[in-house]
Amino acid sequence: MGKPVLLTVDDDPGVSRAVARDLRRRYAEEFRIVRADSAMDALDALRELKLRGDVVAAMLADYRMPQMNGIEFLEQAMDLFPRARRALLTAYADTDAAIQAINVVDVDHYLLKPWDPPEEKLYPVVDALIETWRATGDSAVEETKVIGHRWSAPSFKARDFLARNAVPYRYFSVDEPEGLRLLEAAGACADDIPVLITPEGTSLCQPSHAEIAAAVGLSTEPAEAFYDLIVVGAGPAGLGAAVYGASEGLRTVLVERSASGGQAGQSSRIENYLGFPDGVSGAQLTDRARRQAQKFGAEALSAREVTRLEARGSARVVHFGDGTEIAAHSVVLATGVAYRQLDAPGVAQLTGRGVYYGSAMTEAPACAGQDIYIVGGANSAGQAAVFFSRHAKRVVLLIRGESLQSSMSHYLIQQLEQIDNVSVRTHTQVAEVHGDDHLERLTLRNTQDGTTEMVDSGYLFVFIGAAPRTDWLDGVLLRDEHGFVQTGPDLLKENERPPGWFLERDPYYMESSIPGVFVAGDVRAASVKRVASAVGEGAMAVTLVHRYLGEQ
Repeated sequence: MGKPVLLTVDDDPGVSRAVARDLRRRYAEEFRIVRADSAMDALDALRELKLRGDVVAAMLADYRMPQMNGIEFLEQAMDLFPRARRALLTAYADTDAAIQAINVVDVDHYLLKPWDPPEEKLYPVVDALIETWRATGDSAVEETKVIGHRWSAPSFKARDFLARNAVPYRYFSVDEPEGLRLLEAAGACADDIPVLITPEGTSLCQPSHAEIAAAVGLSTEPAEAFYDLIVVGAGPAGLGAAVYGASEGLRTVLVERSASGGQAGQSSRIENYLGFPDGVSGAQLTDRARRQAQKFGAEALSAREVTRLEARGSARVVHFGDGTEIAAHSVVLATGVAYRQLDAPGVAQLTGRGVYYGSAMTEAPACAGQDIYIVGGANSAGQAAVFFSRHAKRVVLLIRGESLQSSMSHYLIQQLEQIDNVSVRTHTQVAEVHGDDHLERLTLRNTQDGTTEMVDSGYLFVFIGAAPRTDWLDGVLLRDEHGFVQTGPDLLKENERPPGWFLERDPYYMESSIPGVFVAGDVRAASVKRVASAVGEGAMAVTLVHRYLGEQ
């Protein structure tokens, strides 16, 4: 295998030569620069590179090209080199179109032409592309195989776990000949799905998340028994705490039960987060934050469910579901919230078989040509509607209120109004879902007059409310009537400190009813439910951790 490739494509030969010249000037020692004057020529070049076993690190494509524009090219190029990083070259007049088109493909950057001087405008972008490519590697999507069924809830959970943890895999259905051949080779049958086959040929039947994590190389075992800081939950608040804790010299371990990012990690596009004027996908933001934490030395454990918290002298002990434990001087709880369950007949039986909580982006290709329904009126529901509108025939948002104005950001409402295949049904709730082995129909009820209507649909995505994951803290930490953990001033009742509080000071602002246990993000009572505020709370919690440790 030769040097990794940096590919540039532009239909203007002069621009194409200029890009290649500037790239060679800086990157020729480590990379081979390949240029093409059309999207079709570039695809031919990529196919040859694929056949020779070469690796493509990054692709720069002109937005406005005849026959196939840059977005269409990158969509096809991703099928050949899914791990290559991507950037658009665009003229100033096409900036708005390019930014909107970026939502179609997970493009990392866009560059305005001309890019003089390249030291300021071109090289920093390419450096970032290369850094991301090196951090994520270039594993083939065929390495890990999953055999399942479209309407199998366990199959969906396995695929969703892999996707949310950014693990490349290839999916085979038991309805396909190749899926049956793989099952036979693994000594399994259709009743054993999902079946996971590792690159080494090991097969796992109906594996748990912990077994999947171990099989695909995710870290599941702590390297030490004692840390300075344990962060429970790897959503925006937990990732923020891990980054700041590790960067400030604390021995930090980040524990996550499912996948990094929390609800924010499932968002198809976050457009109001500071510093990302073009928007950023939740998965992309999560991946960068996780890599940043690990760069500073934070240890990350996947698929580990915390079941108990204990104060043992000056140590704070976290117990796992398998009976093991780790301890630290301090803990930051950032377990976030979960979507509330939809209370309607048939939902429980069809969850994972047409009814999904959150975006469930792995289902997007199957939504092609379908009418899908989304329950919820907050930003997460709106972002999902924008995402699925590119795949589904029609997307219908179901909300109880009379409009989206009170629950959704203005920019997102404007986006939805401009998408022809998205509509909003107000004063509507799901009364019942119907189907045998998968969702087939919905009964919708008008909340004003009580009338009902049955509609055909195979997909229902639910984004309602927020329930904190704090049952495991019952009797350990003080919580409010909704289960959110109380901190700081909220713990003082008639100027009295919480029961069992042994310090001569009041609890710090984000400190729980146990000294040294801090709470950040959505799980904290009275917190602001926004990604930016969660990240800020994670950083603030680490500041208070330092103050607490200084007292010991």
